[in-house]
Amino acid sequence: MHPRFLQANQLTEHIIGAAIEVHRHTGPGLLESIYEWALACELSLIGINVARQELVRVEYKGFVREEPLRFDLLAEGCVLVEAKSVTAIQPLHQAQVLSYMKLLDVPVGLLINFNASRLAEGVHRLILPGANR
Repeated sequence: MHPRFLQANQLTEHIIGAAIEVHRHTGPGLLESIYEWALACELSLIGINVARQELVRVEYKGFVREEPLRFDLLAEGCVLVEAKSVTAIQPLHQAQVLSYMKLLDVPVGLLINFNASRLAEGVHRLILPGANR
């Protein structure tokens, strides 16, 4: 089991609640960057530490590169949150989140589509393979 899995698992409930609060106030149809910013504000208000738009370090066979890949939010260092505002979540969106989770060694990810009429329908929880065993 990933050493931060239990913490991340418990934290997702609070993050989803914060996302619902943001969606309740803003509604669907805005830019992803607005939802990302508002969610970071909401998480801060409830005492959850969040890193935003930091570079993802890419390692390949001993080579290291600071790539212009940036994640949306990283809550408490253990839950990656990707905010979307799209018609529908595609497999590529999930693959992107899983790739970032692997690069950052983060056990749990949330892919949140704020363009849903009910936010609960737009939340996708992802677990890094093997993190919960």
